Amino acid sequence: APAGDVAKGAKIFKTKCAQCHVAEAGGGHKQGPNLGGLFGRVSGTTEGFAYSAANKNKGVKWGEETLYDYLLNPKKYIPGTKMVFAGLKKPQDRADLIAYLKDSTK
Repeated sequence: APAGDVAKGAKIFKTKCAQCHVAEAGGGHKQGPNLGGLFGRVSGTTEGFAYSAANKNKGVKWGEETLYDYLLNPKKYIPGTKMVFAGLKKPQDRADLIAYLKDSTK
């Protein structure tokens, strides 16, 4: 993956993700789960969020590489996910978003 730009990633998050997700730890759940503590966490394990069975059963550990693959096409990566997001086709967009998430979800 290319090197990511946190500021560009913040813009992508705001336009494509913030409608359903809060990045900061301790924030509430929306249509999607709060993303605080995302890196190193296993899919489908955030307390208080009703995940799809597909997301729970995938058991993927989130990190730069897994997120990079996932964000290309979430429905292909986790068939049966409830996340209604087509994905980010451009490698740079995915890298920027991941850089932002790494910074904002600590």
